[in-house]
Amino acid sequence: MSAVSPATHGHAGEHGGHGAGHPEIGFLKKYVFSIDHKVIGIQFLFMGLMFMVVGGLLAMLIRWQMAWPDSETQGRDHPVPILAKSLWATVDARMPLGAITAIDTANNTVTVGNVSPFDVRPGDAVTITAAGGQTATGEVRGVEDRQATIELATPSAGVLKAGDRVLGKRIPGPMPPDFYTMVFSMHGSIMIFFVIIPLLVGTFGNYLIPLKIGAPDMAFPFLNGAVFWTALPAGAIMVASFFMPHGPAGAGWTSYPPLSSIQQDAKPWDHTSRWYVYQRPKSELETIGQFLRIGGKVVALQEAKFQNGVLTASLPAGTSQALIEKSNAAVKAALQAYKKEMRTTLQGVDVQVKSAREAPALLTITGADEATARNLLARAQDELSWQGTWSDASLIAGFLAMAGMIGFICAYFIRFGSTPLNILVGLTLSFVIGFFINKGVQFAAFDGQSAWFLSITWLGFSSIMGALNYLTTIIKLRCPGMTMFRLPLSVWSLFITSLLVLLATPVLASALVLNLLDHHRLTSFFLPLNWTRSNHLEIVAGGGYPVLHQHLFWFYSHPAVYIMIVPAMGMVSDIISVFSRKPIFGYRPMVYAMAGIAFLGFIVWAHHMFQSGMNPTLATTFAISTMFIAVPSAIKTFNWLGTLWRGNIIYTSAMLNALAFVAMFVIGGLSGIFMASTAIDVHIHDTYFIVAHIHYVLFGGSMFGIFAAIYFWYPKMFGRMMNDTLGKIHFWITFIGFNCTFFTMHILGMRGMPRRVAGYTNYNSFADLQPMNVFITMSAFVMAVGQIPFVINFIGSWVWGKKAPQNPWNATTLEWVDAPSPPPHGNFTTVPQVYHGPYEYSSPLVEEDWLAQTRYVEGLEEVAVKGH
Repeated sequence: MSAVSPATHGHAGEHGGHGAGHPEIGFLKKYVFSIDHKVIGIQFLFMGLMFMVVGGLLAMLIRWQMAWPDSETQGRDHPVPILAKSLWATVDARMPLGAITAIDTANNTVTVGNVSPFDVRPGDAVTITAAGGQTATGEVRGVEDRQATIELATPSAGVLKAGDRVLGKRIPGPMPPDFYTMVFSMHGSIMIFFVIIPLLVGTFGNYLIPLKIGAPDMAFPFLNGAVFWTALPAGAIMVASFFMPHGPAGAGWTSYPPLSSIQQDAKPWDHTSRWYVYQRPKSELETIGQFLRIGGKVVALQEAKFQNGVLTASLPAGTSQALIEKSNAAVKAALQAYKKEMRTTLQGVDVQVKSAREAPALLTITGADEATARNLLARAQDELSWQGTWSDASLIAGFLAMAGMIGFICAYFIRFGSTPLNILVGLTLSFVIGFFINKGVQFAAFDGQSAWFLSITWLGFSSIMGALNYLTTIIKLRCPGMTMFRLPLSVWSLFITSLLVLLATPVLASALVLNLLDHHRLTSFFLPLNWTRSNHLEIVAGGGYPVLHQHLFWFYSHPAVYIMIVPAMGMVSDIISVFSRKPIFGYRPMVYAMAGIAFLGFIVWAHHMFQSGMNPTLATTFAISTMFIAVPSAIKTFNWLGTLWRGNIIYTSAMLNALAFVAMFVIGGLSGIFMASTAIDVHIHDTYFIVAHIHYVLFGGSMFGIFAAIYFWYPKMFGRMMNDTLGKIHFWITFIGFNCTFFTMHILGMRGMPRRVAGYTNYNSFADLQPMNVFITMSAFVMAVGQIPFVINFIGSWVWGKKAPQNPWNATTLEWVDAPSPPPHGNFTTVPQVYHGPYEYSSPLVEEDWLAQTRYVEGLEEVAVKGH
């Protein structure tokens, strides 16, 4: 047994209360801008689950492409739902669009009914076959209310009649390779940074630490709330990247330079290249977006005068010749756009920019009346102005996230003694400061890749604040009798994880800031001198070192693997002990093993870089240290097995997921030994063997750990019991689907099939692997469908779930024995007094098979002295 003598013999009820005497908290501070660790944990829970849906859908897109990787099998036979029509459709001139339903001879247009916006788009060319055998051509001008309006080119509408056939319908297309690259990049980024870490560390770290150590809240409650409200804008920036002109980041979740340094599109304010031309808003949403969007004038037209039928405006003195030429092209484009929109030829009207040696260049518009000329001048100025690349919805979402972050600060620091005045000043400051932060973010993140850098850096600062809070809370706020070696292993795991975050995350943040500066072409920390891309010389200012980024990235990202798995190890230890009705086998070795994993995690990072050209002696050093990390992992595995051995196992949904965690972690760990060997890694590096390994560790490990924790602590969080039958259905579908999906990938990897290649069937050596990929994809789809029972169970239990008792599992730790379900503000009515370790099951001191940490029994000292 792990009982030890108590620090004092006083009973818990003798200590001052925490649950009573708290002032009433308003709705905003209780549920939105909360500093209660439990509410913040639940906020992280919902944020992580929402991003899990996004990351899961991206995974399904990856598998769709892998099952049907070419245009024939995908575009024709298995088009991606919605996207194949909305994003990648192409016009097939032979496909019938429909029949003419109306003819407008005055405007030389015809109308085709029963047309979807997916069938044609403005600008598509169509062909019309008249009854008399004549053929007409036209262009789609718009689709509204399922009616397509077609402007005829030749002949006039008079030769056509209702019922004539129109050919030229869009057909679904295959996924473009660059889109696939973006999909797998964002899938990995979102699942790691916005799902696993927020759920394991953000959700359960926040919710459990104070409850398990007998504290009323975190050491720094306000800082704890700031952690969530700084993580939210990071998520908004990442989501915004999906809607930027050339899509999100496509350099992989590792974002190695110089690939990640390639600008997906030019900075919108860059005068040396194309700028994003200003677009006048046409709707209320666009008006709001335009207000929030950055923008300005590339060339400001000045001193406009209309005289003798000529409108003139001057360009600023000193405008370069290159910019004058661009201005000339821009005003001519404005004229052509005006002609097309107004359906007029404007014969005799001419626009041009003339430059003189010393005088400012002049824009002239001749041959038009003053109203038309000034309209053309306004359009020309629009063409000579730029605006940011963010979409309207992204701008609004980003602004609300930034305003929310400032609003959280205002909620606790604005105190005028009048609630209405506090709200008014807080809202004003939130919107004004959020507005300017949102503007600044647009300058930093002008394309998907720069948004990726900024988002992860922002999230890193949030993680550092959270880790600092966790460490301080565990060290300083433990209740009487709660020594370090009476802490539950879940708290130990979060303590060790916080050390990893605190030491490793600043390295990643610095690397990403340097990479972002490189991406803006302000520096060249990682960009080599005069590197080439697609046979085009990239001139940069200095000679950077790309491999330096790999060292900095993996110095964080290998410990990050343990940031994502160590918390699950601790939580699974709690769950296995509860449902085996036995103490944890080897409590202290488990603690030392987790600490050993954390230490070794910092000295093995370069095993990700065996093919980067490092010295073989150095590679051997990293290979040996990587193999050593198997020792503490094995200790933990055997301790879990020792806990299960001859235990009274209860197979709840939480226990099944915990057991799956152990099994999947073992498989993932064993495959990791292969990659620790440099010689073998040369063959399997960047193959599907790596994909299988990381998913066995991070999905099979972390995600099963997350599911186990949700099923186990849901009654404490929400005061309701989840349905165990639905939970088991969810588990078995997920477990079977997962293993059919990822175990098979080991075989693909041994065959050498590369990951991150969209069209692998283009290579003869991999073409025969398509049937196996189809099997993997179908298994992945089954696994995805298997999450539906979880969603029903999670949401539905709020409504129809059985009311949870305080301690439904007969567990021994403080959150179950001393706090109601759900706990009130302050957690405990009295300060708990701890007398035992956290896993006193089958104790000889009591008749029950569990002994609460706060229950004092006679004879405890004698048992402790005898070493039981």
